Amino acid sequence: MEQEQGWVQLLANQLDATAAGYKVVNASVSGETTGGGLIRLPKTLALHQPDVIIIELGGNDGLRGYPIDNIKANIEQMISLAQAANAKVLLIGMVLPPNYGRRYTGAFEALYQAAATRFNIALVPFLLNGVATADSLMQRDGIHPKPEAQQMMLNDILPHLTPLLENLTQAPPATAKRVD
Repeated sequence: MEQEQGWVQLLANQLDATAAGYKVVNASVSGETTGGGLIRLPKTLALHQPDVIIIELGGNDGLRGYPIDNIKANIEQMISLAQAANAKVLLIGMVLPPNYGRRYTGAFEALYQAAATRFNIALVPFLLNGVATADSLMQRDGIHPKPEAQQMMLNDILPHLTPLLENLTQAPPATAKRVD
């Protein structure tokens, strides 16, 4: 899938249409883990100084069976760094396939809610809600959504993101940032 077909670009297009002055920066790296995102985040925060940051990481960690405590610690450290940089945070969770076992998948899903509660931030519980169970919306690997699913994903994100954008001061244009 081309980057311009993804939900981040669709978000940028939608925000551009509002003429509100938001700038969306896509700092994602395909296949990234929470450890990689954590390493890259300080430089990204310094470079772009975002008002809002969307953290959508952990799926690759979970698929690789990384320890839940490490994934949670990395996500929480990213949230802490973003908040220390005065950015509002939207956390987007993931769900793992059931073949990872009930204990691991349950702990994995719970880490997002725990982080959102601890840091009092907005949470989209599952990025692929309504998408992952529709074969017509998923690529043949069964993990990645097709372009046709991207607007649906964005529609699930917007109700959580919009309040963060509305609460920004309109003095300088805001920068919405995604790290995944």
